[in-house]
Formats: sequence, C-alpha cells, structure tokens
Amino acid sequence: MADTFDYKKIDGIFESRIRLAVLSILATSEKVEFAYLKRKLKATDGNLGAHLKKLEDAKYIKCEKKFIKRKPVSFYYLTNTGRKAIESYLSLVENLFNNAE
Repeated sequence: MADTFDYKKIDGIFESRIRLAVLSILATSEKVEFAYLKRKLKATDGNLGAHLKKLEDAKYIKCEKKFIKRKPVSFYYLTNTGRKAIESYLSLVENLFNNAE
C-alpha cells in the first residue's frame, strides 16, 4: 500500500490554482479565447500569460492566433498530452484519497 500513496508522482504543473483552472476549462471546451480565460479567472494579462506559457512549454496546451476584425485574438486548446496529464493527475489524486490510511 505504501507505493500506491506517492504524492510525489503528481506533476508540478498542477500545483498552481490558475493552471489547474485553465486545464479544467480547456478540458471541457474545444477552444477558449484568452479574454474569456482572463474574465473567468479574474487574472491579469501578465499573470495569466505566464501560466499559459508554462502550460505551452509542457506541451499541455497550444495557442492559435487569428485576426478578427483586424484585431489579434489568441485561442487556447488542450493537446492530447495535456488530456493525458489531466487523466493521470485525477487518477493519482483519487488514488491518494483511496489509500490515505
């Protein structure tokens, strides 16, 4: 049972509440605009941008930039790697709760 209770296996990406929230939103959406994430999370441009960059560097999300009515718009979506990371995270957390004795 000791080897099933290993919190160190949890990916450090999930330690941030903002990154966890971003991944949660993207897991239930096809694509999300930066402005939507900013509004939903009540985050500043810089703070949100830094967290999105970490998620991009981890290859958990991708950014697609478009021009809409001559204005740049950034859309974010979850990659297969990101989806697998979320599934692993949820499995590990569930395992921690089930084997905490």
